[in-house]
Amino acid sequence: MTPRPRMMLLVAATLPVLIAGLWMPPLKDAALILNLALVCLAAADWRLTAPLTQLRLTRDVSATLSVGTRNPVQLVVRNLARSPITVELCDETPIPGLSTGSPITLTVPPGAERIGKYAFEPLRRGNGVFPAVYLRCVSRLGLWTLQERRPLNSPVRILPNIRSVYRYELLARRNRVAELGIKKSRLRGRGSEFERLRDYRREDEVRQVDWKATARTQRLISREYNIERNQNVVVAVDCGRSMRNESDGVSYLDRALNASLMLSYIALGQSDYVGFMAFSSRVERSVKPVRGKPAIQTVLHQSFDLDARREMSDYALAMEQMTLRFRKRSLVILLTHVLDEQHLDAISQPLRFVRSPHLFLCVFLRDRGLTQLATRVPDNDVEAFQGAAAAELLTALERKTATLKDHGILTLSSAPHNLTADVINGYLDVKARHLM
Repeated sequence: MTPRPRMMLLVAATLPVLIAGLWMPPLKDAALILNLALVCLAAADWRLTAPLTQLRLTRDVSATLSVGTRNPVQLVVRNLARSPITVELCDETPIPGLSTGSPITLTVPPGAERIGKYAFEPLRRGNGVFPAVYLRCVSRLGLWTLQERRPLNSPVRILPNIRSVYRYELLARRNRVAELGIKKSRLRGRGSEFERLRDYRREDEVRQVDWKATARTQRLISREYNIERNQNVVVAVDCGRSMRNESDGVSYLDRALNASLMLSYIALGQSDYVGFMAFSSRVERSVKPVRGKPAIQTVLHQSFDLDARREMSDYALAMEQMTLRFRKRSLVILLTHVLDEQHLDAISQPLRFVRSPHLFLCVFLRDRGLTQLATRVPDNDVEAFQGAAAAELLTALERKTATLKDHGILTLSSAPHNLTADVINGYLDVKARHLM
């Protein structure tokens, strides 16, 4: 309980009378009476105000939260006192994170219940806890501020962005996946399983033409096949120091994990098997290929507490372990961030020389700051030099990337905020082209 400005003003108002009483004895008694009246008023204000112990408080928050998105949190307050209470609530959240709509001010009538809502955006995956709630209210006459820290322990697990999965499912049902930047694909083409005959289209190849049906109907007819299913897709996520970079407050590793989660969900929905491996200077996590949409939980719980290490990743070890752990031919999608030419060489050499049955798709996260330096219009000589250096570095990386394509390794460059859509489109393109 702390005094408010109103209390301080009343105390200050009695000080001149008290000081004057040092030279004028009659005023001394008046000052004592004023101070006694002020003490009685403050005591009465404290007694008339319902204590915060009359409030019952509960927190409603999901046991699993998504990093980088706003997760709803509710604080439920019940007033057991005989008078209304206006209370301010400030929830203590896991660190680091951002709260929107907090603190919350509620006026709770006697015997009633009120719900305060706010949104919490965690910025780091892993295990977290909401330890307590701070309560604060003003006394009846506004002389006191009553405060309390109410322990209210709510452990949570902060996972990669699973809300994007729910949004994709909703948009897919409404045939609106293009809103996520995902190209519409029915995954039909030159698969091995015949599906139907249809009219010839300009983009069809000659070998798709069914000549018997064409002769019978006197118009060009093409065969259409279902694309192959039950194939293996392995998502390999780099957890080395280069993935500690951030874009808009979210690390590259978090963006890679969000993209891998979404990709896994879509691949499982296409009846493919999905495996997962995270590596740095060692293999951090490994999940054998699983199948079916519920299996997304396996990938999720194996990856939610991964952190980027401060040392350089060992790509040779990662490729060796990839070959040992996943023997069946798979589409391996490597998510990483390249710092410079030497870093790209460290990645490309194991990929080019390892004997592996897999098809590799390397997804390189672009450095946003470097791209902005290379594309901005300079205002002075220093900015011109910086832009030229950035452009030269990006050009050198593009040349090195082209050498990977010459060795049969697919590559894809993506901006951090477009990573999820680009990775999914890359997977769908490989499936549509029957490269596996």
